[in-house]
Amino acid sequence: MNKGDLIKVVADSANITQSQASDAVQAVFDSIEKTLKSKDKASFVGFGTFSTSHRSAREGRNPSTGATIQIPAKNVVKFKPGKALSDAVN
Repeated sequence: MNKGDLIKVVADSANITQSQASDAVQAVFDSIEKTLKSKDKASFVGFGTFSTSHRSAREGRNPSTGATIQIPAKNVVKFKPGKALSDAVN
C-alpha cells in the first residue's frame, strides 16, 4: 500500500471525496512529523509508537573498496508496533 492507496481507502471508508481524504491523510502525516521533530513520541493505542533516536557518528567501510569512511551522526525514526497490531498480523 502506498499513499495513494491509503487515500482511496480512507475516502471509501469515510464516504468523503479523495481530495478531502488526501487532506486528512496529509494532516496526520504532518502532525506525526511535527511531533517527531520536537523530540516527542507519537503514540497510537493498539497501533504503535513512533519515536526518534540519536545515532552517533561512527566509522564504516565502503563495501566495494574497503576504504574507511566517516558516517555522520543523525536522528533516526523508530516504530514499535502495539500489541493489537502485532496480534493482527500473527
